[in-house]
This record gives sequence, C-alpha cells and structure tokens, in this order.
Amino acid sequence: MPIINRIAEFHDDMTAWRRDFHQHPELNFQEVRTSRIVAEKLREFGCDEVITGIATTGVVGVIHGKGGGRGEGGAIGLRADMDALPIHEESGVPHASTTPGVMHACGHDGHTTMLLGAARYLAETRNFSGTAYMIFQPAEEMGGGGEVMVKEGLFERFPMDRVFGLHNWPGAPEGTFLWRVGPVMAAVADIRITVTGKGAHGAMPHQGNDPIVIAAQIVTALQSIVARNVEPVEGGVVTIGEIKGGNAFNVIPEVVTLRGTARWFLPEVGDILETKVKALASGIAEAFGARAEVQFDRMYPATINEEVSAGLAADAARAVAGEAKVVELPKPTMGGEDFSFMLNAKQGAYLMLGAGRGPQDPQVHHPRYDFNDAILPLGASWWAAMVERQLPRKG
Repeated sequence: MPIINRIAEFHDDMTAWRRDFHQHPELNFQEVRTSRIVAEKLREFGCDEVITGIATTGVVGVIHGKGGGRGEGGAIGLRADMDALPIHEESGVPHASTTPGVMHACGHDGHTTMLLGAARYLAETRNFSGTAYMIFQPAEEMGGGGEVMVKEGLFERFPMDRVFGLHNWPGAPEGTFLWRVGPVMAAVADIRITVTGKGAHGAMPHQGNDPIVIAAQIVTALQSIVARNVEPVEGGVVTIGEIKGGNAFNVIPEVVTLRGTARWFLPEVGDILETKVKALASGIAEAFGARAEVQFDRMYPATINEEVSAGLAADAARAVAGEAKVVELPKPTMGGEDFSFMLNAKQGAYLMLGAGRGPQDPQVHHPRYDFNDAILPLGASWWAAMVERQLPRKG
C-alpha cells in the first residue's frame, strides 16, 4: 500500500492549503483563522461531527466508518498541531508569512494540512469500522495546548483506544519514517534566575556588589550539574540561553536576569536538575552577599511511546513508504513536545517523517525554514493507513 492514489490526486489542493496557512500564521491559543478554516474544510469533506472551541481554538472532526461506527469497531485519534512561532521569517518564499514577527517555523502548517488530507480521504471512502477522531490542537509551542485539551475532557468526550502524532523532520531524508519504543522526546523546564546585587560606577566596583560577576559564576556552575550529579548513561541538559543586565558600559547594574531550559527523560533526573539549579544559584549569590530568586517551571513531561502503539505506527509506515524507509531511532532527541500530555493519558505513539531536501536545509525553528510540500501525500497516506489497518472494515 504505497501513497494512496486518491490522496495523490489532491496533492495540489493540499499544497495550496499549506501555503495559505503558512502565509497567515497564528501564535498559541490565537489560531482563530486557522481553526475556522480547519472546521470549514472538515464540514465540507462530510465529517459526521465537527466540534470547535476545545482548549479555546482546538477542533475535533469525527468520521464513522462504513463497517460500523458510534462505538462499534473501536476508535483511534490522530493529532496535528496548528500554532506558529514568534520568529521573523527570512525564507524568501512567495508564500512567506504576512504577519511580522510570526512564522510557521516548525511545520505545524504542514501537520495540519496532512491531517486535513487524511480527513478528506477517510470521509470520502469510509473503508474502515469504528470511528476516527481528527484532533487539531492549538498551542503546542510552549502553550501546553495538549494538556489543556486533556484537562477539558478530550478522551472522555471522544473515547478512543489509542492516539497518534506525527512531526516533520528536516534532519532526516525526505520520505523516511523514524520511530522507536520508549522515550522519543525529553521533558522540558523553563529556568528563570534573577540576581539582585548593588549597583555602582564601573570604576568603583568596591562600592557595589556586581550581579554580572555573580551571574557569570552561576552560569559556569550550572554546567557541573549534569556532569557530576546525573548518572553518565542517563540524559540531562541545563542550558542558559539568555542573559540580560545593564544599560551602560561603565555602570554596574542592580539586577541581572538569566533564562534557560532543562531537559531530561527520567523523573528522578528532573528532580536532581531542579534541586541543584535552585541550590547552586541561591548559594552562589548568597556567598557573594547578593540574592538569587530561582524559578524552575516544569512545562512538558517526556514523550514516551507505548510499545504496541509504536509497532502499529511503524507497520503503517512500512505499508506506505516501504521497509527501507522506516528507520528505528537509536536514541531520543532532547527536543520537547506537548503531545506527551496525551500519551500520559492514553496509549499511543509519536513518529517523525523525514523532510530533508539536502544538507543545507534549515532545521525547524529557523527563520529560513519552510515545510517540504513533497511529503504532504505521504503523511496523509500514513494517517489514512493507520485508520484502515487498525480499524479494518467488517463485512
């Protein structure tokens, strides 16, 4: 079962949808236009139900199969994310963002389009039993939209046996599916440290208490946490990516702020990172006679694939792309993904779909990134294959 012919026939339509989404990106929980168009298309395709307003802008399309529906034959959920990023686009493509400072730099425009393509095909053919739920989620990018959907009763309102997600991956060859059992992406925390000292003239540092020097000591010390507290075979990251302080070259400021991220897979490693970040930052500041306020906000848990679900997802990928293009990931990535909230509540799996066109391809979250439209029919076919293989038509 290669790329489904019917889906290939509307490749041009899908490309047009994707580029329209790309031109009109919307940030988390603001996906008003996007969700409206998604709902309109689902109704146009003939979905049995289209429910809006979940987690503010989320949409769920319900499609019953010919071989039994409404509780007969089982049900699965297919999830795509819709939100963009606060990045100024530099891709130079004709369909570039028309909203300054906002762009689809992670490919959610493509994810939404692939799931719409699958919905169109499934609503037309209904060559399955049971029910397929098309889940269009807002606010994946640090907004926790997946968690909000779960808390608002996603799995109670739409009872499904399993749920599946898919992400484009420019770092892998075009058309390659990547999968694994167990951890796929890391848990994520947001670190914020405010160091308060005493300001002074840069020529008279003895009259102040320099928070820049203290912040530098903290940044250096934080790099020892994973190296000297986490078992070497386990994963952990502590990174400070932002430092702000001072407004003049010859003035010692009163306050310096640091912001960074921590990543891990095992909960106990997350506990170590949180304890040590707080202890080191506070202790170093105190040793210098200053004060450090530390926030360690746990945002997303690790994304962990359940074994049976991962196998089902990989089998569907092989049916669509062939054995040679389905590759088991040897190790997870330290990137984060809020599909983890859905996998914490329901068995399922998360796969990557290679989108790389060459070694110079910009990766996700880059201002020159643009989704590879060539993989649209492949992703949509995988979604459709998941439904038809897991919910085979009866009779």
